[in-house]
Amino acid sequence: MLQSAALSGLPGIRHAFFTRVGGVSKGCYASLNGGVGSDDVPDHVAENRARMAATVGVAAPRLLTAYQVHSPTVVTAQAPWPLTARPKADGIVTRVPGLAVAVSTADCGPILFADPSAGVIGAAHAGWRGALAGVVEATIAAMEECGAERARMVAALGPMIRQANYEVGPEFVTQFVNDSDANGRFFGSAQRAGHALFDLAGYIAARLKAAGVGRIDDLGRCTYAEPELFFSYRRSVHRGEADYGRHLNAIALAG
Repeated sequence: MLQSAALSGLPGIRHAFFTRVGGVSKGCYASLNGGVGSDDVPDHVAENRARMAATVGVAAPRLLTAYQVHSPTVVTAQAPWPLTARPKADGIVTRVPGLAVAVSTADCGPILFADPSAGVIGAAHAGWRGALAGVVEATIAAMEECGAERARMVAALGPMIRQANYEVGPEFVTQFVNDSDANGRFFGSAQRAGHALFDLAGYIAARLKAAGVGRIDDLGRCTYAEPELFFSYRRSVHRGEADYGRHLNAIALAG
């Protein structure tokens, strides 16, 4: 696993950006695949998730993930829910000790949030669709409803696809520029004519800063560029693989 230096120093907070290392899955899922939506052996996924839950100090049923749909929808967790009843959402917040909230990723941007003074944590799945639609701001607002203050919040950006490997077409650029002329700064030149390289991490960080988050930390790791450590949806497509594993990125309140 990887950790944020900014989150690691906070009292009562446990977190992890899990890599693909340390699990029991085989083949393209090797080895720490936490994706219940993958075609991996369900028992392998369950064992992997139990290991990840133990790492952040909770029992397996208390490691909560949502059914992610690339939306700005955020839910507040009051108690564990079964995997079969996961809410459709891309952010989860809680103030309940002994609960861990997590998002799954395989190129999209994971963000872990904490306000230790209020005892409130959150996790957001920020792919380009969710980020553009406002999942960052929605997660912050849900944390505030639990008593957090954005100026006290720490937000950590985990491994995601980085600009050098994120080539997009002109219609993609148009969506962002139509939303704001300032978004042009998140696109660099690509080798293919009419294409561009998108800085997802920079875009997420800019929205966090504009929202007034007190401290922002970015681990700077690229899922596409490090196949020995990370799953990557885009890399799996380029390699013609049938499926891909998913990381979990989790944060918990000690309890």
